[in-house]
Amino acid sequence: VLLHIVDLAPLDPAVDPVKEARAIVTELKKYDEALYRKPRWLVLNKIDLLAAEEREAAIKTFLRRYRWKGPWFAIAAVSGEGCKPLTFAIMEHLERHAGERAEESA
Repeated sequence: VLLHIVDLAPLDPAVDPVKEARAIVTELKKYDEALYRKPRWLVLNKIDLLAAEEREAAIKTFLRRYRWKGPWFAIAAVSGEGCKPLTFAIMEHLERHAGERAEESA
């Protein structure tokens, strides 16, 4: 699984997180089609830089504009907020797909 980490609150207000996220996916596809096809989860970082009352709206707006339908997580990496559910989900995913990894390496 690939974690696509996007700064939801970029330091430069002129930066559009949706545009930046799309650019990364475009580059990933150009770089390696097989890597591009792997499952990808969206991780929205720097939620701590948003006022608490603005977070939910900012997340919903991003997801709508980005047209994301897959798994997503909102975190503040610097404080660890939201990281525990993400790490648990990664572990569950790895455990669920352990058999597939064993078959691939054989």
